[in-house]
Amino acid sequence: MKELTEKIYGICDIYAKKYEIEQSQDWLLLKIQEELGELNSAYLKLTHRGRVGTKTPAELETNLQEEIADVLAFVLLFARERGIDPELAIKNKWFKYLETEIS
Repeated sequence: MKELTEKIYGICDIYAKKYEIEQSQDWLLLKIQEELGELNSAYLKLTHRGRVGTKTPAELETNLQEEIADVLAFVLLFARERGIDPELAIKNKWFKYLETEIS
């Protein structure tokens, strides 16, 4: 996941330099919120609860996938900026329940 995060960081860095954006922790957190809103919108359109215009079902599904990618990418970037290992955080938070079930 670290390699993926670094590739995403490289792309985000190019974007930030092009548009003169400081990639602060707040900006990353706000981008997560923005992208989550876009994910909600894509889902509403896909489930016929939003205006779809001329988009086909396949285009709507692609849009949903792209918005999921955006949310995940910005979460990974925020974790990177905070020095958080996402895999370890998931293991510590989620997988502890597997150990409880085994006991």
